[in-house]
Amino acid sequence: MKNNNTPYRFLFAGGGTGGHLYPAIAVADEIKRLKPESEIIFVGTKSKIEGRVIPKLGYGFKSIWIKGFARKFNLENLIFPIKLIVSAFQSLFISFRFKPRVAIGSGGYVAGPAIWGASVMGAKIILMESNSYPGVTTRLLERFADEVHVSFEDSKKYLHKIDKIKLTGNPVRKELGTTTKSEAKKYFGLDENKITILVLGGSLGAASINSVVAECVVELEKKSIQFIWQTGKNYYHSYKNINLDSVKILDFIEDMNKAYSACDLLVARAGATTIAELSVLGIPSILIPSPHVAENHQYYNAKSLADNNAAVMIKDSDLKIVLKNKIIELVEDQELLKNLSENAKRFSKPDAANVVANSAINFALSI
Repeated sequence: MKNNNTPYRFLFAGGGTGGHLYPAIAVADEIKRLKPESEIIFVGTKSKIEGRVIPKLGYGFKSIWIKGFARKFNLENLIFPIKLIVSAFQSLFISFRFKPRVAIGSGGYVAGPAIWGASVMGAKIILMESNSYPGVTTRLLERFADEVHVSFEDSKKYLHKIDKIKLTGNPVRKELGTTTKSEAKKYFGLDENKITILVLGGSLGAASINSVVAECVVELEKKSIQFIWQTGKNYYHSYKNINLDSVKILDFIEDMNKAYSACDLLVARAGATTIAELSVLGIPSILIPSPHVAENHQYYNAKSLADNNAAVMIKDSDLKIVLKNKIIELVEDQELLKNLSENAKRFSKPDAANVVANSAINFALSI
């Protein structure tokens, strides 16, 4: 760690999934743009996505031992209290050495001890909650927070420090929307004149979405519909041999900017980052909340949009019966697609990263 006299020292904690990590990266990048002299470190878990992504971006990274408490019993749950205590001491040591002026927590179990440790050492605390139903980490850390930035109006009713809550939106990557639809379709080797559907199930994939798409993709291709289909690394081997010119099957999409730009309709899980990105870009979407996430938060995310005609929501249990016909209904009704797009944009908060970054900078100067 560098140790200089700049007041702009920021500690970020959050991860486990891209939904917790990428909003934090967007804010860190904005802080660096506004104050290039800033010192920034991320605290996370080495074995999770943050351990792979953060070092590549050039930010400092410190790992702690914490691991989430499994909802189903397993032996690791027995040592959870030990991991929590060790992680708390590790977090205190990291903050003692780095001396952050501000700590920004973006959710996930790793944020708990890291933000607590920074608070004990006198840092101002900013929390970012991207889901409609706030996660347990945000609810536990709220008492330490100076500000809580939420993405959904619905989140407010689950939190207590109303005077500290700001409806800011979920920070997204700056590069989104910088590629034209024509260029993006060419990049994927697709027909510029065909309706393009982007299928996402998260970085690891979604078994139920993949299975249903595989069943209906041949019939949909006959209707001049083409696909960019991210199967996820866990499922790629099962679908990579589907040989259709209009279906591009990928295990993981590195350039989401081009994927979003190419698509006319998104079929995806209802993660908060996906929702923030489709809102900023005004992408019509079919959202399928995962039934396997904590506190069913993806259902609440999707419902917030569906209730405002900003997305179509399909329950995972209904997917096999509903998805194909719903895709056909949407692509054959351009007016409906247009309405979904316009309504999705109303949920957009494109300046969210700038708002949180400026708040963090102001807090750093107030100490």
